[in-house]
Amino acid sequence: MTQSPDGTDALTQLGRHAPIPTSPEDAQLERVPAPHKGKLYVVRFTAPEFTSLCPVTGQPDFAHLVIDYIPRDWIVESKSLKLYLTSFRNHGAFHEDCSVTVAETLVKLLDPVWLRIGAYWYPRGGIPIDVFWQTGAPPQDVWIPSQDVPGYRGRG
Repeated sequence: MTQSPDGTDALTQLGRHAPIPTSPEDAQLERVPAPHKGKLYVVRFTAPEFTSLCPVTGQPDFAHLVIDYIPRDWIVESKSLKLYLTSFRNHGAFHEDCSVTVAETLVKLLDPVWLRIGAYWYPRGGIPIDVFWQTGAPPQDVWIPSQDVPGYRGRG
């Protein structure tokens, strides 16, 4: 079989029934070749209903994730990313661990020019926890939009 130029023939989830993975470790993130290699542009994914579990109490935690990256050779396939992010809903980990794990997993898969994550966690116990991580300084001459996630109503 010859490989399609866009790399979609290797995808196992897009266009097919794909159950929600039971954990992030069981999730299968997929990638396809970047359509504009050599150009610097930002890809943004926003997940306003990200959920995980507190590893101590088992109570649900909710976050609004914003993931920005500049592709090198690969882009993430969005359905596999959705399933990967959903796999955290029964995963117990602290906010910082979930946030950085998502970012580092994408970096390992994609080897992007640059990636950042803004994880805006909703408060439990009256304290919102926001987690920010990036691979380094973004390249010059690339428009990096602000994340513009509204502040939580209880913030000063």
